Amino acid sequence: MVDIVEDAHELSGPSAPPSYLRRLFRSTIHFFSYHLILKRQRTRVTRAAGFHLVVRPTVFHPRYFLTSEFFATFIARLDLHGKCVADICTGTGILALACARAGAAKVVAIDINQSAARSVAENAIANQLEDCVMAVASNLLSAIAPRPLFDVILSSPPSFPGEPSDLADRAWFAGPNYRDIASLFDQARERLAPDGSFYILLSSDSDLVLLGALIKRAGFRARRVAKRSFVIETFIVYELRIL
Repeated sequence: MVDIVEDAHELSGPSAPPSYLRRLFRSTIHFFSYHLILKRQRTRVTRAAGFHLVVRPTVFHPRYFLTSEFFATFIARLDLHGKCVADICTGTGILALACARAGAAKVVAIDINQSAARSVAENAIANQLEDCVMAVASNLLSAIAPRPLFDVILSSPPSFPGEPSDLADRAWFAGPNYRDIASLFDQARERLAPDGSFYILLSSDSDLVLLGALIKRAGFRARRVAKRSFVIETFIVYELRIL
């Protein structure tokens, strides 16, 4: 069960813009992450959160980026038995697999990157969870039928505003003013069961005020349910509920 409950004050601002040194540091991390990890041309095999994972080229790597295992650990504390779940921006499908392991009856793992969708299908088979995990290549929920509704929706979207260079870079940048995920909250609101939960992982370096405005506009209230601080940033999981 979730045991951390706090008001999500950081989503309503005001917030100070990051310093020049902070922006330079973030730019440096992105440069090396993009060229050495995201843009790689070889398929990798790894283990993360107890799963055997195939990571195809351009797909977010759960061993190099710490968000995946943190979010998977959070999911393990949820009671998902019998629930229908959507995992948006799924990458390798590690979170979808974590939902299946937590008892979900059906998990739809969604990513705009077709290489990610292929990775999910392979990883579901490799971890003997293919009966309940289904991979779909889609821009957010646009290719998903409006019914039935999902009991739980979760997402670990790209954390930062900015124009991505290519498909691989969309794992990092969500477009200016979060253009590429701006409709995520409205789409989730339409497809979430009235008593359902939408869990989203964001970074302390995300534009939390802007994202908070999108969340509020879609008709959700937010609470912070988990966080983990590392040397350079804090990862935060918010639970969104329909107002």
